[in-house]
Amino acid sequence: MIDEIIFRRESDQALEALKQALIRAEEDGGFEAEEKNGVLNVLFEDDSAKFVFTPNTPVRQVWISAQSTSFKLEWNEDAKAFTLPKTGEDLRTLTERLLREHLNDPSISL
Repeated sequence: MIDEIIFRRESDQALEALKQALIRAEEDGGFEAEEKNGVLNVLFEDDSAKFVFTPNTPVRQVWISAQSTSFKLEWNEDAKAFTLPKTGEDLRTLTERLLREHLNDPSISL
């Protein structure tokens, strides 16, 4: 497990990069990204759902609550990224997939 200082630095950087990618994509995507108190939220224009991205320091994971599921991404030292152990998807790739599935829009690109 990575130490807390490294986790905070890496999770802050990963979530900020994701937020910037979401902001660039939101104009045509039907969603809006907002950050509040270190939590990143994706709100959908049709109020159908909300995705919540939270760093969880005690367990050194980034959690995504989306589509009635909790996705727990762990730091992958080889990839230098937070990844979902089950699929190997990194934070950005997983978020893109979840957005595409939720909005039924394969053209969404982060």
